[in-house]
Amino acid sequence: MTVADTARSKGRPPLTGIERTFHDDELIVTKTDKGGRITYANRTFLRIAGLSEGEALGKPHNLIRHPDMPRVVFKLLWDTLGAGQEIFAYVLNRAVNGDHYWVFAHVTPSHDLGGNVVGYHSNRRTADRRIVNDVITPLYKQLLAEEARHQRIREGMAASEAMLMAMLRERGVSYEQLIFSL
Repeated sequence: MTVADTARSKGRPPLTGIERTFHDDELIVTKTDKGGRITYANRTFLRIAGLSEGEALGKPHNLIRHPDMPRVVFKLLWDTLGAGQEIFAYVLNRAVNGDHYWVFAHVTPSHDLGGNVVGYHSNRRTADRRIVNDVITPLYKQLLAEEARHQRIREGMAASEAMLMAMLRERGVSYEQLIFSL
């Protein structure tokens, strides 16, 4: 069973192949609790994802996860946030009807007055199409192929993480340096 089949088996409509877009001067904004459940979603997010506020609030943010996103990118995201740091990443999301949309995401931990992490804040801008087409899509296809070579999800993630880290070492850059060099 492919990742897309798994997504469809969870009651999600099939992928449409239709890309949704938003304007360069718009931001998609969401906030989540520590468990990744949506606590705030702006109108742009709701429109692009195809959700009402009632359908979004309290739901896991991964409800917009596209099956063509390598799991290792989300592992990197959560590892970085868990270390109390911000992260930037190109992300392919899925609208509830099966359409897709690319974003350049900036995710940060949110803190209470005592400095404790209470959730996460994500701002997403339009993604540069040249970067998506020339760099990100080929990279993500390689990572997905490596993940798919393994029967167990954790093994696939570990293998694709090793692949990504080897590529970064070969280039002599960190993940953050790679993203900002594009």
